[in-house]
Amino acid sequence: MPRLAPAVLIAGVRLRTRTSLLVLLLAAGCQSSAPAPAPSASPPSTGPIASPADTPAARAAALAAKLPDEDLVGQVLMPYAYGSSATDVTPGNKAGNRQLAGVDTPAEMVARYRLGGLILVGFSADDPTSQNQGTTNVDNAPQVRGLTTGLQAAHAKLAAGSAPLLIGTDQEFGVVTRIKTGVTALPSAMGAGAAGDPALTEAAWRAAGTELAALGVNVDFAPVADVLGNAGSTVIGSRSYGSDPTQVSAQVAGAVRGLQGGGVAATLKHFPGHGHTSGDSHNALPGLVQSRAGLDRGDLPPFVAGMGAGAKLVMSGHLDVRAIDPGTPATFSRKVLTDLLRGQLGFKGVVITDGMNMAPAKRWPAGVAAVRALNAGNDILLMPDKLPEAYNGLLSGLRVGDLSRSRLVEAVTRVLTLKFELAGQAAPDMSTVGSAAHRDAAARLAAAAVTQLRGACGTALRGPVQVTAAGGRDTARGWLVDALRAAGVQVVESGGTVVHLVGYGDEAGDLRKGAAVTVAMDTPYLLAKSDSPVLLATYSSSQPSMAGLAAVLAGKAPAKGRSPVPVTGLPRSSCAPQAG
Repeated sequence: MPRLAPAVLIAGVRLRTRTSLLVLLLAAGCQSSAPAPAPSASPPSTGPIASPADTPAARAAALAAKLPDEDLVGQVLMPYAYGSSATDVTPGNKAGNRQLAGVDTPAEMVARYRLGGLILVGFSADDPTSQNQGTTNVDNAPQVRGLTTGLQAAHAKLAAGSAPLLIGTDQEFGVVTRIKTGVTALPSAMGAGAAGDPALTEAAWRAAGTELAALGVNVDFAPVADVLGNAGSTVIGSRSYGSDPTQVSAQVAGAVRGLQGGGVAATLKHFPGHGHTSGDSHNALPGLVQSRAGLDRGDLPPFVAGMGAGAKLVMSGHLDVRAIDPGTPATFSRKVLTDLLRGQLGFKGVVITDGMNMAPAKRWPAGVAAVRALNAGNDILLMPDKLPEAYNGLLSGLRVGDLSRSRLVEAVTRVLTLKFELAGQAAPDMSTVGSAAHRDAAARLAAAAVTQLRGACGTALRGPVQVTAAGGRDTARGWLVDALRAAGVQVVESGGTVVHLVGYGDEAGDLRKGAAVTVAMDTPYLLAKSDSPVLLATYSSSQPSMAGLAAVLAGKAPAKGRSPVPVTGLPRSSCAPQAG
């Protein structure tokens, strides 16, 4: 083993190489002009200072040291389950749980496998991650709160029950949004990147974190820290804050501060970066062909910035990092997770895999894959393929020596430390969910994101206006119609000036020839093929985004955004002073 350089601690991240120091400086430099983070809403503690034995880390180590093997193994597993209730499920969901884990209900799954965590899942037509989501159990805010309460009750009966169950979900906003009904909708990451103001991002994500905490969700698999390359990775797309590592770093750090300020652990994904790929890691192993210097320059800065902001988790990606460990998915690479992430970048938190039911992780049997992932440096296995096999494979590996007890205890100690840290925060009241203050934070970010890429600025539509949309986008179209009418614009069903909406997955054939205005509600790349004299982008089809768009179309607000990715033949903005 080569000798590591002396550690350097900057912005909370311990660095062990000059290269990693350069990465942090690149990431931190982008934030020098950003507003300082908002002060915590929590008052300073007036109680006695905890003794070393009372710290989350000390409590975690003590508990991990006395857990039996079966409980140690369960603490590193985070599967999904069927059913919108912990204990009362439909016959169909019961059948799904029987097939998945040999149990009837989510609560029984927690009990049988001594689970340390569970992921809440769901999908929609516009979700590029829906391929590994086997069910939906996030119907609305009250239902989610009831489900998480029941899951915590089941976990409290376990040997590790003094620490809470980790309950996670992919609440990225934009196309990957699990909980949609009754919560405040934020614009996509790319929309935040277009707004270009980390303070707005932090405020909006603080609102989101507060609401998730109120629902009983304590881990969010967000923000996406991937930097988009020129190819514009379709599976990442608008889930990314943009193509500039410096600007993405500032946005990621803001999102982390906001989310964790709201009481929910943030997860940086997909390490070491999925944006410079053309493949989809759900069904293949994408290759990262950058040199190590290219990774340091173009992919790692947002992860380093997020760690500096205090992110509690990092998600390992199913990515072939050819400059470091060619042919091995990063999820299973000790060189990527232990040597780079832990050793060189100094990350001390929890490392969680991307879905173990995705194709690159299924090249090995579930039990073998579980052992390999732990040995590489992961602490939690997300959505293990064939839960009983993964559980028994870890137990077997522990007993035959393929998985050392010290490595498993190390992982469990990190997991329990995170749990005890989260346990010290009181859950917000449900009245905060969808509150006026939270809606305002989302609206300010969405309004700042609206970007004009072609056409004279500040010219209001005089009506009558006809709003059309590519297939399946009636909800967003309805929101825009309502917002335009509220702004005083006459909207008709036919014959007016056409405003045409396109979104995720749309192609050139979904554009409307002759439309006066074309609006991209996802990545803006398709606008390069539009003949409309006015081109706008919201990067998101959420209700706040449609309200922000309506204000621009009605001439009541400027289009202040700037595209965070290059679009062929178009400026970053045809309105903003820095366009080009």
